[in-house]
Amino acid sequence: MTKAIYFDMDGTIANLYGVENWLEYLTNGNAKPYAVATPLVNLNALARRLNNLQRKGYTIGIISWLAKNSTAEYDEAVTKAKMGWLTRHMKSVKWDEVKIVPYGTPKEETVNYPMGILFDDEEPNRKNWKGQAFSENQIMEVLGAIT
Repeated sequence: MTKAIYFDMDGTIANLYGVENWLEYLTNGNAKPYAVATPLVNLNALARRLNNLQRKGYTIGIISWLAKNSTAEYDEAVTKAKMGWLTRHMKSVKWDEVKIVPYGTPKEETVNYPMGILFDDEEPNRKNWKGQAFSENQIMEVLGAIT
């Protein structure tokens, strides 16, 4: 197994779908839900594990989609909101890779280490991943097993 671990954001570590009226915001080109989403996991515990894994030689990354049917301007706003979310909630993690790509882009084709581990809430992304893939509910359990 490649020593790399990637996380989707929306629905995996960030509760985008829990933001009231999230779809309406996105449909109207408002990036607010990406900025205000609450965490779905204990981010302090996650950051400690990720920092420990980096010290052991693991590459740590984010692979997240932009909004469906978006414009270049909206893509820029969403990217800024997602990067701000990561900085605000996981400032101690020094990400080796952050890929925020157009909606539907095959995640396994975008990262440097597609044979690593992926955590993603969408089953098709997990099925298409070339390495090991797990749901958002398995993050702490899987990381605990390899730390």
